[in-house]
Amino acid sequence: MLAPINGEGRTLTEWISIFQLVVVALDPFTNESAWILPTAARILTNYEQADCRIAWLVAGTPDECREFLGPWSREILTLADPDRTAIKGLGLEWLPALVQIGLDGSVIGAAEGWDPYAWKAVTDLLSKQLSWNRPVIPAPGDPGAFPGTPAIG
Repeated sequence: MLAPINGEGRTLTEWISIFQLVVVALDPFTNESAWILPTAARILTNYEQADCRIAWLVAGTPDECREFLGPWSREILTLADPDRTAIKGLGLEWLPALVQIGLDGSVIGAAEGWDPYAWKAVTDLLSKQLSWNRPVIPAPGDPGAFPGTPAIG
């Protein structure tokens, strides 16, 4: 069951009723998701004032989300997905992942694992649609590319 830990009890459908949703899906039990956390936070916060919603989608309980994300769990909408229902529903096979979700719930763009150029392609399209600044990807200090871990563990 998807549970917003800081989203005022709204469902995923309610979050996309007005704005697209841009999520970074993470597995709190893997090093790969930990490696990308600063980069993912930088990318998400680039869009915090844009005409979209940003969120973490974490394959864990609310407590595991808070422990893994630390202060980021309070700064960015965080959705706990302990049974990975939302992750499966989005069709993700590898985490971490960047996903742009349309108003109808469809996946507009997705990049799985940490492939900086795939993430850049998703953000380029998003920025063009929103008439928003593109984040620099890759940026100095970002990790090297890696495939990620299976989304359905």
